[in-house]
Amino acid sequence: MSTTPKPFFERVCFIGFGLLGSSLAQVMRRDGLCDHICVNARSQETLDKALELGLCDSTQLDPGQAVEGADLIMICSPLGSFGAVARAIGPHLKPGAIVSDVGSAKKCVYREIAPHLPDGVHLIPGHPVAGTENSGPESGFAELFMDRYCILTPDENTDPQALQQIQSLWQAAGMNVEIMNVDHHDQVLAITSHLPHLIAYSIVDTATQLGDEMQKEIFRYSASGFRDFTRIAASDPVMWRDIFLENRDAVLDILGRFDEDLTTLKRAVRQGDGETLHKVFTRTRAVRRGIIDANQHVPEDQKV
Repeated sequence: MSTTPKPFFERVCFIGFGLLGSSLAQVMRRDGLCDHICVNARSQETLDKALELGLCDSTQLDPGQAVEGADLIMICSPLGSFGAVARAIGPHLKPGAIVSDVGSAKKCVYREIAPHLPDGVHLIPGHPVAGTENSGPESGFAELFMDRYCILTPDENTDPQALQQIQSLWQAAGMNVEIMNVDHHDQVLAITSHLPHLIAYSIVDTATQLGDEMQKEIFRYSASGFRDFTRIAASDPVMWRDIFLENRDAVLDILGRFDEDLTTLKRAVRQGDGETLHKVFTRTRAVRRGIIDANQHVPEDQKV
């Protein structure tokens, strides 16, 4: 039985309320991790849905008013909004408040958010590596985080107690928490998440530009590989647009390496070099086994 104490916050504010935010709110409701949840979003429709689902106690269209008195502010809006969000909430944050996020790139958090936070407010960037292609508050579910990894990227000045609070929060959600250097995080996620999404968007977009009859046959005869690409390519376009813009250096570096490897495979196919193809395909099978051994494989009947 875990001896990790459960985190507790009197008042929590979510800035943005899609899949990750609504899933975390469900965890907080389930486990009694806070007294009051306030949700801020750009649209009244999202706020109304959050109330309808019973995932919050109050809503607020103005981010500055939303964060007043909050112990924890969890920013769940797209990465491209971080600067504007920080400017709006900075003057309204109380001393001792913790500001965290769920974004898939982390250097931009220090660049866009940190300069606007007053002294005495703790910034702890975070990235729960979990998700589906669905978005919106109605897409959340508390089990989303179970047995997945959450990466925190504190700097050398981070308050240890505040860091422990965020670490305990994600552990309460069922996540394995890792501490990582911010630059290393962005490099790792460029290969494990960002590049696969970029490839999926590219392949599916290629299919959309074929003739009408070919498109019908693609839909009719889609094999599992193409279906998996369409699932990934159905992800929130605003979120992924911002990820590629905010993590462009790491993505471009990985894309360069990928392009070189792709050229090797193209040459092998063109030249009928079965030996090279077999070597590459054999190496990649080991990666799949490593993912399964790390318990990060989602069985087909559990995919959402």
